[in-house]
Amino acid sequence: MELFSMEGVYFLLRWFHFLAGITWIGILYYFNFVQTPFFATELGGTARGAMVRGLVPNALWWFRWGAMFTFLTGWLIVLAKWGHDQTPLDSGYMTRILTGGILGTFMWFNVWFVIWPTQKLVIRSAEQVAGGGQAIPEAAARAPRAGTASRANVMFSIPMLFFMGAASHFAFTGTGGVTMYWIIALAVILALELIVLMGPGLKPLGTVSGTIHLGLGLTLVLFLAQEILTSF
Repeated sequence: MELFSMEGVYFLLRWFHFLAGITWIGILYYFNFVQTPFFATELGGTARGAMVRGLVPNALWWFRWGAMFTFLTGWLIVLAKWGHDQTPLDSGYMTRILTGGILGTFMWFNVWFVIWPTQKLVIRSAEQVAGGGQAIPEAAARAPRAGTASRANVMFSIPMLFFMGAASHFAFTGTGGVTMYWIIALAVILALELIVLMGPGLKPLGTVSGTIHLGLGLTLVLFLAQEILTSF
């Protein structure tokens, strides 16, 4: 394989996509499976201020830029497959990849426009308190919504990773129901996102196990919708 051939470009894009994605999702899981439960303990509550000022900013740098490079390289791969290789958008490969890509795009949006702006405020508030000042009231008010968005990203990551992996392993031959699939899939994903960001939230996202179960359920719903609707 020539490194600077089109196949070499695909390889490099996938390599950077994997590196960035592992960084992003790894830190996402650390935040939700390790750090947040720890902060809820007595010891974690004591250490929270110092960690928010010291550890969290560095973790968030890798977190948000991992998300950005995953997002950019992922869509470059999709565009190259569609534009250069002429892979049909209604093919099994593209339907799977685009399902994962759209879920990843909602996750990227949550990182950059919900979680990161709130965390900047939380960090600034912690720094003010450490300096003898007052906490920023808005930080405490906005933190729960950012936490819910982070849990939603864990939920979305489960089907996202499934469909990214499934693209090269599970093909389907029929394409008659692809349009209906996209109507259903986009409606379900958008509804979940709006409930998380603007509505009452989803109660299962309050726990790690509930979040994982929701993610597995969403994976099953989208997979069955693809299998059933594209079989015609």
